[in-house]
Amino acid sequence: MTRRISLRARVLPAVVAAGILVPAVAGAAPASAATAPQVSCTSGKAGLAAKLQKDITAALATRTGTVAIGLRDRTTNTTCTLRATTSYDSASVVKVTVLAALLWDAKKTNRYLTSRESTLATAMITKSDNAATTSLWNQLGVAKVKGFLTAAGMTRTVPGSGGYWGLTQINVTDEQRLLSLIGAKNSVLSDNARAYILKLMKNVVSSQKWGTPAGAPSTVSVHVKNGWLQRATRGWRVHSIGTFQGGGHDYTVTVLTDGNSTMNYGVTTIQAVAKAIHRDLTPTAPAASRYTPTATPQEAYVAVPRG
Repeated sequence: MTRRISLRARVLPAVVAAGILVPAVAGAAPASAATAPQVSCTSGKAGLAAKLQKDITAALATRTGTVAIGLRDRTTNTTCTLRATTSYDSASVVKVTVLAALLWDAKKTNRYLTSRESTLATAMITKSDNAATTSLWNQLGVAKVKGFLTAAGMTRTVPGSGGYWGLTQINVTDEQRLLSLIGAKNSVLSDNARAYILKLMKNVVSSQKWGTPAGAPSTVSVHVKNGWLQRATRGWRVHSIGTFQGGGHDYTVTVLTDGNSTMNYGVTTIQAVAKAIHRDLTPTAPAASRYTPTATPQEAYVAVPRG
């Protein structure tokens, strides 16, 4: 059984991770806004693809930065993509990959997680604890992380080097693949492993439950992991991945962004996209039932090299 603990994963926990924090960069210039981003959607439900394409495009119309989006709803056979193979620094989103790799590796020797591993995994996902992530990353080693990525078919994901797991290169295609493995029976992750990951993602602390859950109706079970990271170039990277079940739907959402002038700017962009998606998939849900994230979102800063 997982032991519950209360480790802090707030501002500046990354001093325990490999490397040091990059200094805050005042006024980092965002990338230019793309003109009418071309979101591509398909659906087995009449009219839904056109609706999603229109509403997601509208949500991005005034936003600067570079945004990548993935949506898949198994129930209606609906997909939407934007910049599906563009790479981004992962920040804390990679922590779900670390947990999946740990469980995949344990499955190979037919063992359960140890009490220590369960404690670290709980802290890593529910509170985004960086020290716990570093411990598990070092335990696995890059070779095992790569082994999981190969088994999972996440062929474009590149683990961060030099211990900088927050600089793992991720993309929408692979993150959606990961969420798909977590959400449905497969040969890579056991049913128990999938249930464990979903449980931890469901129990993320409220201050970190922003991003893709925004606008989800109360009839939908929410599982999320977010991340943010500021660097000297391309401003803030702000990401959110989530899987949602209920209300007649089973869907996954990935939104990756960079070139944000501030952390809050990136959060707002992601939540505008999320609200459009949830609204279009569940149009009859009452407004009062839809999830409103905290006005003061939190995440863990991760270590990056200077320069």
